Amino acid sequence: MNRAARRNSLTEDHLRELTRALRETADTDATGVVLAGDGPVFSAGHDFGDVAGRDLTGVRELLLVCTELMRTIHSMPQVVVARVHGLATAAGCQLVASCDLAVAAESAGFALPGGKGGWFCHTPAVPVARSVGRKRLMELALTGDPIDAATALDWGLVNRVVPDDRLDEAVADLLARATRGSRAAKALGKQTLYAQLDRPEDDAYAIAVEVMAAASQLPGAREGMAAFLEKRQPEWPD
Repeated sequence: MNRAARRNSLTEDHLRELTRALRETADTDATGVVLAGDGPVFSAGHDFGDVAGRDLTGVRELLLVCTELMRTIHSMPQVVVARVHGLATAAGCQLVASCDLAVAAESAGFALPGGKGGWFCHTPAVPVARSVGRKRLMELALTGDPIDAATALDWGLVNRVVPDDRLDEAVADLLARATRGSRAAKALGKQTLYAQLDRPEDDAYAIAVEVMAAASQLPGAREGMAAFLEKRQPEWPD
């Protein structure tokens, strides 16, 4: 995100730009994506300059465009890692929560500030709730107060917190480990994880059993099992 002068705020144009870039990447042989922000903060969320003049239909359209970005992150086959420095607030915090993985610098902070303002963070709360749980969501959303990176780690909003000067190293390490193995198997695995999350256990198992059985026939699965049985390193076909 290269809108440093606007704190990487998410105008409709910028949301569409990000979605377009991710969809283009989804069709390549890339194995992973790092989502980062230029300047002093990760993202300040929606740009009020892009919101204030809109009527109801216009604001709804903006929020639907934002939602489409978050869904694109989930649906694309690549692993998406948020590289978080500085503040990630409102829809910026939503963006972090929507990524598959997140690494934060010690300087990072996270907030759903609508709770102490005039426009409550309804849509940002959706993926944040699925990361931190009910009571912690309520504290974030109702108080609007920021939490530091260590708290975000404890609450499950991010995977790692590292010194600022080690952020790129930590992102690269996690991405490398999260993208090893068969690309096709990984893509199907990511898709299935999101499909079964938050479903009742019986429904989740029904999905997982069928997908795992089908996945056993993929070339990557065949190669992985053969390599294990033959005590050799796998040669992934994808």
